[in-house]
Amino acid sequence: MSKKTVVVGLSGGVDSSVSALLLKSQGFNVIGLFMKCWEDNDGSCPASKDLEDVAQIAEQIKIPFYTVNFTKEYKNDVFDEFLSDCKKGLTPNPDILCNSKIKFHHFYKKAKQLGADFLATGHYCQIRDQKVLAKGLDSNKDQSYFLYGINPEVLKEVLFPIGHLEKTEVRKIAKEYNLVNHDKKDSTGICFIGKRNFTNFLSQYIGFSKGDIVDEYNNKLGTHNGLAYFTLGQRKGIKMGGPGDAWFVIKKDIPTNKLVIAQGKDHPLLYQKSLVASNLNWFIKPSQLPFKCSAKVRYRQTDQKCTIEKLDNGNVYVSFDHPQRAITAGQSVVFYNESDCIGGGVISPN
Repeated sequence: MSKKTVVVGLSGGVDSSVSALLLKSQGFNVIGLFMKCWEDNDGSCPASKDLEDVAQIAEQIKIPFYTVNFTKEYKNDVFDEFLSDCKKGLTPNPDILCNSKIKFHHFYKKAKQLGADFLATGHYCQIRDQKVLAKGLDSNKDQSYFLYGINPEVLKEVLFPIGHLEKTEVRKIAKEYNLVNHDKKDSTGICFIGKRNFTNFLSQYIGFSKGDIVDEYNNKLGTHNGLAYFTLGQRKGIKMGGPGDAWFVIKKDIPTNKLVIAQGKDHPLLYQKSLVASNLNWFIKPSQLPFKCSAKVRYRQTDQKCTIEKLDNGNVYVSFDHPQRAITAGQSVVFYNESDCIGGGVISPN
């Protein structure tokens, strides 16, 4: 019987490198594929260094690797949508868009063109019954939240080789095999912004739209440069001093372009018991509604008990057993049944 071919998305990080190493040790025919999605002229994007690491890893593991340029697709499918949502005052999550529209769509198609039986990535997730996305074993690294939007059909041909491992074990394997990146730091933040200031970066693409900063009673306290530069629960950047507790963003009033702030990290107006979600994607669609399960409204949040109800326009209404802090329009709510990720959607504005 001929070996199965697996294309591994190599990012230059330790997780994808160990994924390729494990698959080769399991007898697969492994091909590495490095994806470039962003062009920069100031050195803020570490793609060049990552590519060097990929080349060294491929040589160490003794696998071929190729590069593919998806900068055009990323701009059209991810970055332009990110900017569009920001202009609306929303807080989008480009990592979720990148997974659903680039890694597990364009990248997946490229893997198939290379003759792959499977696409593999270094995500901390697992797959049950070839069709259900499940949490990674390491609860601190589980990335199912970011993958809820991918096409369920693609899961049949996807492997997550490190999903059953703790991060410490992955590092240990990399060190045992003396991989050049065994102690490389994990990448964090939005990939195309890197270490740059978010406001400075965004202002290159979105013009300032000044508006009032008001308190919960609509008293004017100051002026902001644009709702796009703020998110719910934010403290830094408001530049509001004075006596009492620190100020936090409790609402972005999009129709009036007002930024509403209040004092106190746990101000009651920062909490909501419900939300409406759109653009839904299901791995296990509830057979009937209402449906009780758990959900996260942000990455690494502990699962929160909730009830999903249907609305007439195809969206869903989600009510939580306990109020949730800073439910943010443009971010995602992801649903779980114990360790299974059953689906999710985008949080709509109030």
